[in-house]
Amino acid sequence: MNEFQPITVSRRSSREEREIALMQIYRQVLERVPYSYERKAMAKAERDFLSDKIGVRRFLKELGHSRVYLDSFYYSSANLKFLELCFKHFMGRAPLNRDEIRDYCDILMKQGVHHVITAILDSEEYRKVFGCFTVPYARQTTYYESPKAYLESDILNHEHVAQRGRAVPTLYWHQLGLNCEGGVCITIEGENPALQNYHPEMKEAEAPQGTRIQQELLELLHGLDAVEAQRLVASLHRKQDRA
Repeated sequence: MNEFQPITVSRRSSREEREIALMQIYRQVLERVPYSYERKAMAKAERDFLSDKIGVRRFLKELGHSRVYLDSFYYSSANLKFLELCFKHFMGRAPLNRDEIRDYCDILMKQGVHHVITAILDSEEYRKVFGCFTVPYARQTTYYESPKAYLESDILNHEHVAQRGRAVPTLYWHQLGLNCEGGVCITIEGENPALQNYHPEMKEAEAPQGTRIQQELLELLHGLDAVEAQRLVASLHRKQDRA
């Protein structure tokens, strides 16, 4: 089954259809099939979902608030990267811009991680796009306002867990002109041939705006605790660290 094909359940859905939806939720949110001990941790929520006591959105809240999700992404990632992953998993897109990252970073720092998940799933955008019964999926090209917005999400939606590290969000390494393959960010010299070969749409995106974006990234770092800030900085290559 195509992972980007929308799956919706309803009151008329059979148990088999709900089981298919359940597995798709795990593939979308965990990016893998859950381990047996994780299924045990989610057993009650699974029973409620399969018996039609709760819908997709409610199950997503249970999963997003669980140790299963938080151990997989929150405790192993820098806060900024975690926020980006939340948008990928629950909204099917990358953060729209740095303002959106900043807003949700503020929620995370002041209210905690559960409030971030709740804010995304209770947002007007989520309700409009997915409602209560559709499994989130990567957005189609017609959704995006520009080729650049599509490119950011396309890169993120095709990114494997930790493929480009667990610290720097796609929006930042992309616009800073970095290559973060392998989890270590290095400065790309010259014309950025690696990225242009990877995505032809890159030529329509904004050119790296190094100094200004670095300053914004530093401002966000001030909102993180020392451990989070050190983790993010440690992911940068020494050339970028000096920039």
